[in-house]
Amino acid sequence: MKLQNKIHTYTSLLFAVLLVAINFSIYFLFSQLSIDSRKDQVEAAAENMIRGIQRASVSVAAEDLLRAYVPLDGMLRLMRPEGDFLPPITSSSEQSLSLMKGVFDETRQVRMITYESNRYILVSVPMIWTNGEVVNLQVTESLQPTMQTLQVLRIVLVAVTGIALIPVVVSGRLLGRLITRPITSMISTMKEIQHSGKFKRLPLNSSSRDELVEMGETFNDMIELLERNFVRQEQFVSNASHELKTPLTIIESYASLLKRRGLEHPNIFAESVEAIHSEAIRMKDMAEQLLLLARNEEQWNVVLEPVRLTRIATELKATFENAFARQIQLDVQADCIGYTDENKLKQLLFIFLDNARKYSDEPIHLMIDTIGGTAQPCIRITDQGIGIPKEKLSKVFDRFYRVDEARSRQEGGAGLGLSLATGIAQAIHAQIGLESVEGSGTTATIILPTVPK
Repeated sequence: MKLQNKIHTYTSLLFAVLLVAINFSIYFLFSQLSIDSRKDQVEAAAENMIRGIQRASVSVAAEDLLRAYVPLDGMLRLMRPEGDFLPPITSSSEQSLSLMKGVFDETRQVRMITYESNRYILVSVPMIWTNGEVVNLQVTESLQPTMQTLQVLRIVLVAVTGIALIPVVVSGRLLGRLITRPITSMISTMKEIQHSGKFKRLPLNSSSRDELVEMGETFNDMIELLERNFVRQEQFVSNASHELKTPLTIIESYASLLKRRGLEHPNIFAESVEAIHSEAIRMKDMAEQLLLLARNEEQWNVVLEPVRLTRIATELKATFENAFARQIQLDVQADCIGYTDENKLKQLLFIFLDNARKYSDEPIHLMIDTIGGTAQPCIRITDQGIGIPKEKLSKVFDRFYRVDEARSRQEGGAGLGLSLATGIAQAIHAQIGLESVEGSGTTATIILPTVPK
């Protein structure tokens, strides 16, 4: 069963059950109140009869006295333990009641009885007759008027229930359509995306701010994210295949050269092995960087903690100078403490230092400072290299982008370093930026969050 039909069926059924329950309660309470009211009326009439009989003159015949009090649709009778004290006196419409067997009650009784499929109220009250004998005055009165009223009430309630269900069924159908419309649109859009391969979004009613609109907005946000990731994936695959094609071509060429002439010419053998080894190392580094870039932020295993930046910079300076024989000038303007992941910060700094090394032969300037007199720590790495043209500055963080293709390939770069730096910065909640003047050098800035209080 479709969701729209479920909503329609369940809402209609629920309202019908609720309406029937309410009407049943109304009928039950009204019938109880009506019957109790009739009981009270008959009981009060019996009390009035007793008082009237006790005040009546002894010269009046008992039967005539009782006939004056007989109900319009009932019976009066006087009972003694051994039977009727006087013959029952009935109204003209209830003469058959005289054939009903009477029972003597020692105490006051008010009950509802059924005789010949008709219902009656019977009130039995003990009293002392004029001659001093204890008898039972029994007043029996028909409930037929009350039953007729209840019958009319039943018809009215059933009719009201049927009439009330008509708008409920219609509104349930409309409600089902209203609720399922965004879902239906979502399903239709998904099928269009599946068949066409193009990402589409749901049209939304901006004037409404209910949960259905929020669901549509969430769906559109998800589609936008999927589209963005899909475009990145396509671009990534295209760039990766392009970048891997060159080293694979070099390896294939030198391997073919080795097969043809490598054993005959030692110099060709050495050149080929060195080229294959160099390209293999480059492909290995590229693969490692690609794996890092493919990770989500949650997979970085980041542990944020207070870190003294002067110590990190000093350790990295010594390591870098020993590894690459390049001078790094450390300038500590402020002994800052950043709230970051130490290992990830070292990796981020190494990427910028390695870029500075590749594009500059002069000493690299590494400065630790704060921003504008605030407590927020900042690290700046400045080189005196070739710089970056202004029109290319916005593209340097893209994957596989190189400012200088020839120099990058000569240095073994794949154009993934700054893209990886962006991912690391996002993972440790840092801000990175580049300032460069072509021919004068480049400054990379890393802004770290402060230690939370």
